[in-house]
Amino acid sequence: MTATTLAKEASSAPVAPVASADRARRTRRRGRIIALLFVLPALLLLGALVVYPVVFSVGRSFFDASGTRFVGGDNYTEMFRDPATLKAIRNTTIWVVVAPALLTGLGLILAVLVEKVRWATAFKLLLFMPMAVSFLAAGIIFRLAYDEDPDKGVLNAAVVSVHDAFAGTSSYPTARAREGQGLIHGTDGSYRTSTAVAPGDSVTLGLVGVLPKDLPAGAGPAYAAAGRSAAPDELRGVVYLDFTPGGGGRQGEVDRRESGLPEMKVEAMRDGRTVASTTTASDGSFRFPGLASGAYTVELPASNFAPPYQGVSWLGRTLVTPAIIGAYLWIWTGFAMVLIGAGLSTLPRDALEAARMDGANEWQIFRRITVPLLAPVLTVVFVTLVINVMKVFDLVYIIAPGPVQEDATVLATQMWLVSFGGGNNQGLGSALGVLLLLLVIPAMVFNVRRFRRSQR
Repeated sequence: MTATTLAKEASSAPVAPVASADRARRTRRRGRIIALLFVLPALLLLGALVVYPVVFSVGRSFFDASGTRFVGGDNYTEMFRDPATLKAIRNTTIWVVVAPALLTGLGLILAVLVEKVRWATAFKLLLFMPMAVSFLAAGIIFRLAYDEDPDKGVLNAAVVSVHDAFAGTSSYPTARAREGQGLIHGTDGSYRTSTAVAPGDSVTLGLVGVLPKDLPAGAGPAYAAAGRSAAPDELRGVVYLDFTPGGGGRQGEVDRRESGLPEMKVEAMRDGRTVASTTTASDGSFRFPGLASGAYTVELPASNFAPPYQGVSWLGRTLVTPAIIGAYLWIWTGFAMVLIGAGLSTLPRDALEAARMDGANEWQIFRRITVPLLAPVLTVVFVTLVINVMKVFDLVYIIAPGPVQEDATVLATQMWLVSFGGGNNQGLGSALGVLLLLLVIPAMVFNVRRFRRSQR
C-alpha cells in the first residue's frame, strides 16, 4: 500500500460519523423548532393573559388612583389601614380555614360511604352535578333560597314550618284595642281591662285591626254571647271584632253582624297573678267559673298579638359569610368526593381485609388505615381548595345583599370594589391583587412540588 493510498483512507475515515452527527443535530433542531411552533400560541396566550397582567398590576400598585403619580408603597400601607380591607382579610382567613377543611372532610366521608351504596354511580352523579352549574347561577339560586320571606325563601319556609309545628303561632298578630273602650295596652304587648271586675260580671272586649285572613273560618257572631248573664261565682265575657262589615254599628257595643274572635287566650288576674286561664269559643265567648269573691282584671296576653315567626336572617350581618360558605360547599362537595374516591379505589384491599381478619372494626380501619393511606390525595384536594377559596368572588358578590356586602367581602371582591365598584382607585386595587397573588403562590408551589414528587 502506497503512502498516497494511506493518506486518502486517513482523510476519508471521519467523514461518515461527522455527517451522521450533523444529521442528528439538524433533526433535533428541527424537532425543537416544530415543538416551539406548537407551543408558541399557548405561550402567547399565557403571556397576554397571565404574565402581562401580573407585571402591569405590580407596576400599577406603585402609582396613585389616576396612575400618573408614583407613590411607592403608599398603596400597601393604605391597604392595611383600611377597615374594609382588614375585614376582607379576616373573611378570607375564615374561608381558607373553614371551607377546605369541611369540603375535604365531607368528600372523604361521602367517598367512603358511596363504596357501600348500591347505586354508587348515580349517587356520585347527583353530588357532582352542581359542578356543572356556574357560580353566577348558583349564587342566584342561593340568594333566593336564603330569602328572609318564608313565602320566597325555601330555607326559611322549612324553618318557619318546624317552628310553628312546635311553638305555634299567634292568633291575631295585627289586632289592637280601640282607645277609650275599656282596654289598656300593657308594655309587654298585652291588653287588660281598665276597671276591676268581680264574679257575676260580664265584660265585652272589642278589638280592631284583624285582617280577614286571620279570622278563623269557624268564627261565629258574638251578639248572642254578649247577652248571656254570668252566675254569681262566674266571670263571663266575649272578645269580638268591633267592626261591622259594610259600615254601621256603634263602637264599644256588640252589634248583630260583628264576629267573635275564637282561639283567643284570656286570663283572670288578681293581685298581679294569673288565677284562671281559658280560650275563647267560636263566638268569642269565655267564662271563668268558681272564682272567689273579690276584684279581678281580665287580660288578653301578648302571645295573642305576637308577630308571626319569620325565620332566620341568613343574609344578615352575622350569618352572611357562613351562608355563602354553605353555597360553596354545595357546589364543590362532589369535586372533593370524586377525587378522594379515585384515590380510595387505588388502596390495597389486602391491607383492609387483613385488618378486618385481625378484628379491627370499620372505624379503626378508617382512622388507622384508610386516612393515612389517603393522606397524599387529601393534601392535594385540601391545597387545591385553598387556592380556589382565595379567589372566590362570584358567590360573595351575588349572594350578599348590598347592606351587608362589606360584612361578607373577601379579598377578590374588595379588589373589584376598590378598583371598579365605586372606589375608582386602581392603584389600591392593584396592591390588593398583588397581595392575593402572594397568598396564592405558596399553595400553588406546594401543589406543583407534590405533584412532581408523586410522578417520580
